[in-house]
Amino acid sequence: MPPFNQAYDYIIQPGWKDSGPDHWQTHWQQALGALRVQNDNWTEPALEAWLDGLDEALDAARRPAIVIAHSLGCITVAHHARRFHNRIAGALLVAPADVERPFVPQALMGFAPVPRQPLPFPARVVASTSDPYCKPHRAARMAGYWGASLVWLPQAGHINVDSGHRTWEAGWQELSALLQAVAHAAAA
Repeated sequence: MPPFNQAYDYIIQPGWKDSGPDHWQTHWQQALGALRVQNDNWTEPALEAWLDGLDEALDAARRPAIVIAHSLGCITVAHHARRFHNRIAGALLVAPADVERPFVPQALMGFAPVPRQPLPFPARVVASTSDPYCKPHRAARMAGYWGASLVWLPQAGHINVDSGHRTWEAGWQELSALLQAVAHAAAA
């Protein structure tokens, strides 16, 4: 792990069913000393409760916050930005879940529609060409809606434990690129 700018607090926003002990988000939380969003119910997500959980984590941050989100957590960040401006300094959005896809699990339907407004902070979407929960054209469309840069990981599944991404060492480069974009935006 490269050294990261200590001018920021880092917040881990897991997706549906949380990120378990082997998930890269858990490893990153430990490595970064990051705050983790706490929700009462990870298996039956409710948008308002998830927005409250992210807001509480942002309240606990003492410095500008970088949110590192996965899957449904990415959609949560987009909804949060639409409602609460200027709470987030930047976001790494990994493997966004398409909550508008055909046959989406009923538990996720309350997060639709996907927000279509540009995010008011620098964001980087990291998507897989083989994500079972988000087709490539949908990931590209979400990045476009949000005004986020888009990085493709070929055949990387859902970028989680099931696809072999435990510590996800290569992901540190993506976080570093996001931090450069945040610093550039702050200087402009």
